[in-house]
Parts: sequence; structure tokens; C-alpha cells
Amino acid sequence: MRFRHRAAAGFATLLLPIAGLVGLASPAQAASTATATYAKTQDWGTGFEGKWTVKNTGTTSLSSWTVEWDFPSGTSVTSAWDADVTSSGTHWTAKNKSWNGTLAPGASVSFGFNGTGSGSPSGCKLNGGSCDGGSTPGDAAPSAPGTPTASGITDTSVKLAWSAATDDKGVKNYDVLRDGAKVATVTTTSYTDTGLTAGSDYSYTVQARDTADQTGPASGAVAVHTTGGTTDPPPTGSKVKLGYFTEWGVYGRNYHVKNLVTSGSASKITHINYAFGNVKDGKCVVDDTYAAYDKAYTADQSVSGAADTWDQPLRGNFNQLRELKAKYPNIKILYSFGGWTYSGGFAQAAANPAAFAASCKSVIEDPRWADVFDGIDIDWEYPNACGLTCDTSGAAAFKNLMGALRSEFGSNYLVTAAITADGSSGGKLDAADYGGASQYVDWYNVMTYDYFGAFNAQGPTAPHSPLTSYAGIPQAGFNSADAIAKLKSKGVASNKLLLGIGFYGRGWTGVTQAAPGGSATGAAPGTYEAGIEDYKVLKTSCPTTGTVAGTAYAYCGNNWWSYDTPATIAGKMTWAKNQGLGGAFFWEFSGDTGNGELVSAINSGLS
Repeated sequence: MRFRHRAAAGFATLLLPIAGLVGLASPAQAASTATATYAKTQDWGTGFEGKWTVKNTGTTSLSSWTVEWDFPSGTSVTSAWDADVTSSGTHWTAKNKSWNGTLAPGASVSFGFNGTGSGSPSGCKLNGGSCDGGSTPGDAAPSAPGTPTASGITDTSVKLAWSAATDDKGVKNYDVLRDGAKVATVTTTSYTDTGLTAGSDYSYTVQARDTADQTGPASGAVAVHTTGGTTDPPPTGSKVKLGYFTEWGVYGRNYHVKNLVTSGSASKITHINYAFGNVKDGKCVVDDTYAAYDKAYTADQSVSGAADTWDQPLRGNFNQLRELKAKYPNIKILYSFGGWTYSGGFAQAAANPAAFAASCKSVIEDPRWADVFDGIDIDWEYPNACGLTCDTSGAAAFKNLMGALRSEFGSNYLVTAAITADGSSGGKLDAADYGGASQYVDWYNVMTYDYFGAFNAQGPTAPHSPLTSYAGIPQAGFNSADAIAKLKSKGVASNKLLLGIGFYGRGWTGVTQAAPGGSATGAAPGTYEAGIEDYKVLKTSCPTTGTVAGTAYAYCGNNWWSYDTPATIAGKMTWAKNQGLGGAFFWEFSGDTGNGELVSAINSGLS
């Protein structure tokens, strides 16, 4: 997609939130007047944020408070607020500020800190006595068990296993939590959960209990997708209706996940590709972390209608997508990596496909958002050919990469790729083994647009998304029909091909004729980039003049544009069904009207 350049975010990366609050009252001696409770509120891999809450549980006011605890070697406090925190070796002491030491009966106060390391506090004392009023000195809560691994996944069950927790007095049993709710208590380090729903997403964590029945912090989360259901390749007669949601659209375009709801589009699609993750040093990485999982939404901006809070475990687009899936459980979401700007990183990824695949799965299964994504989409522009940069990885590189992804992700995730639609002889479709790679993918998003545009400034004018060839087309093979035919000839199954639709137009200026084939002097003005404009703007600013090769064109003043309309989309969807294609996809949601008329046309055309 030629115009997919990432807009600069212009925001500093904030602290990266992770799993929910973990209540851990670290006990010491019995006490009856106050408690101190610890929670890890954020964890960003190289550090974390902790919070202590002191509560007066007595009947008289508390005039001051001091909390003491021990961290294991390698874990320490780096900064603190709302308390004066000092240390002696691994022993830490926090004293109240001058303004927050007095606590009335029933009142509480919190102080927080940033730290490094992965340890949990132990040996807590509050004003020299107990922190929880119930345990004996030195009886610390158990550690977190290891993150569970999932195996033997079926339509209705999964086997979980984890490494043991530790405790100074011994671990008694483990609570298994599914989506945050306890489903079992076991004495071993494994459990088989049954009675699940086919084709559904679940998240599992485990907590240990010691002999004093204290519960330790939760383990990391493992995401599980049961087999069967709607995430498997679409059955005959069921069509994929997929749209790209751009990470950077939340800035200048002011387009958010909630817009999918207000436009009515969410009820008319089956899948979303979240674009784009970056490819750096041969690995998948989150690109704009602020937009992805830290941007706070107010109640009126959010899908759920609830405002984000400062200490919320997950915010940003990822949380909004989570809320969207709760409202529309049929929607599956894939994380798309690459795109026009970031495809240069695939050459290094192709040198070690297994390591690349493992890195991608690590991103998608990050416990902060493990329940959000149902698969991965690779947008390599272009394997063994030229896009923004030229790749020389070889004809087999793409097949090897997709094979490694399928091997790493297994059958429980969707694995897809956006691919070139260059149907010319010896063109980009002939540069890589798309036929061989198709065995590993659920489908290809065939980018049947951007064939022609003002990147050739003098023209000739031509529709950027022709469905078929036509007399005078500037380049043979640059049309949807030829691209689809070539892919079929390479052995790609029809139902693994999605037809691409652009929710934008491409245009020239300095044009003197309405019919295609005219000369031009350059790119027509566009809101965000010269030569490109959203459909929602063009439908009124430059209404269509006619159609050519199954798509529309418009001539207004000395500007010439081509773009798809509800009518031309209807024709393309009929063609896609007649070809036995798996459905259609589009780039991208924000180009549509506020009532989603192009999404509606795709939905109606494929239904």
C-alpha cells in the first residue's frame, strides 16, 4: 500500500501498564489497629511500579505510620512518592510525609514507587507490628508460579502446566483462574480445563496458596483459543469481511475504535487487521506504544462507556479492541506487521524465520493483551522484489517465513499475509513462492489497488483499482482479474484469496480530459498527502463522472480522480463471489463515511 506512511505520534512514551492489581498483604505479627497491603500496579519488563496502602482498622486515629519490608537481592526501589523511602541493604523503610501521617478510623492512604527487578516484598511490618493482623513473623506469602503452558487444545478442553511456586513454609495448593475467575484448586502443577466453547478465547493464570492459606501473586497469563468455531478458515458460503485499523489514525485523523461502533461498521465485519507492528532486528515489535496501550480514553470516547483510569492495567487501542470484542464477540483481530514503511525489516527476519516467528508470538501473547489478538498478518512489501526498499532474500524466503509462523502459532491462530497484486508477466507475483507459501496461510489479502497513481506525475490517468483490463490500460497485468488468475495458476485455492478495496482515491492535477488516459502535471491536492484523498471527501468534492474497468473515476476542474463507490463495490463483490474467493478486505476504516456506507456495500455484496 504505497501511501501507508506512519504519521508521527508526537507523544512521549509513558509508563507501560501490565496485569491487574495483585493484592499481597505481607504478614508479620498480629495487630488489630492497621493494615498495610501491597500491589504491583505496572510492569514494563525492565522495571515495575508498586503501591502500598495503609488502612486504619482501629477505633482511634493513627498519628503516623512506618512500613518496612524486605526485597530479594536484585530488586530495589528507584524512586518513590507520597512517602520517604530509605533502605539498608535489602531492607526498605517508608515513613509518612508531614501531610499524610494522620489517619482517622477507617481511613486509608497509599504511597507508590518505581522499582527494578522481579521480586516481591516479604517480612512486612507496620509501625513495628503486623501488616495484616493474622500471621506469624516471617510467614511470607508464596511466590508467583510460572506462567502456564497450554497443550492438548481441543474444541472444549485444554491442559495447563506450570512451574511450582516457592514459600518459606510450603505451598499447599494452586488456584487456577480462567479470565480472572477461579475454576479449580489443585495440589499439583497441572490441570485440564473442560467444558469450553469451540473457537473461543480464554486467558489462564495460576495463584499459589501456602499452609496458612495465604494467596500469592498471580502468574503470567497464557492465551488459549479452542479449536473449531469461527476462527477456522471460513466454511463454504461464509465470506471474510476484513478491514484495516491504523494505529496512527487516533491522532490527526481522530479515528478511534469506537468509530467502528458509531458508524455501524462493527456489526458488518468479521475481522480487523491492526496496523502496523514494526519489524526491527529480525523481530516483531510494537511500534507506537502510546497509541497501542497507554493512551487514556474518556467515558464518551470509549467503546464500553467507562473512562480509563491512571492505574488501569491496559489502555489505548488494545484495550478499546478488547472492549469491542466483548461487544461483538464474532469479530476476530489480527496484528499486522510490516506495511510499506516497515517492510525493510523482513530481510533480517527471513534470515532466521524461527526466531522471527517466536518474537511475533511473544508480542501477540504478551499477558497484558493476550486475549485481544486471534492471529498475525504479515505485510511484506515485497519479498525478493522492490517496494520502499529492494529485497534480495530469494524466491523461497517468503514461503520459509510463513512456514515458520504457522509452525510457531499452530492451528489455533490465524496466519495471513497481505501480498502484491502485480499480475504482469515476470512481475512481483513471480518473484516469490506465493503458491508454496499458501499451504501455511488461512488467506491472502491481495492488494488489488494502487496500480496507477500520481507517483507517475505526468500520467496517463488511470483507475488505481481496476477490476479488469481495458483498452488503453498503461500496464498489462495491473488489474484484479489478472492477479487473481495468476495466483490460482500457482496453486492458491480460491477461498484463500480476498479481494482488496481501497477506501480512498488517487488523483492527478493539470488534466485536460475527462476520459482515462489523459496527461497530467502532478498530484492532485489531498488532505494528508498529495495525490490521495478519502472516499468520504471525494464523494462530495469530486463526484463520479463515469466508470472504467469496474471502478469509478471523476473529473472536476483540472483534477482527475479514481475511487470505488458503493455501486462499484457491489460489482466487485459479485465478481469475487463468482470467482469463489474467500471474501474481501479494505484499507482502511477511516476513509469511509460516518455511517460506514462502503463497509455496508461490502457486507451486502458478500452476504
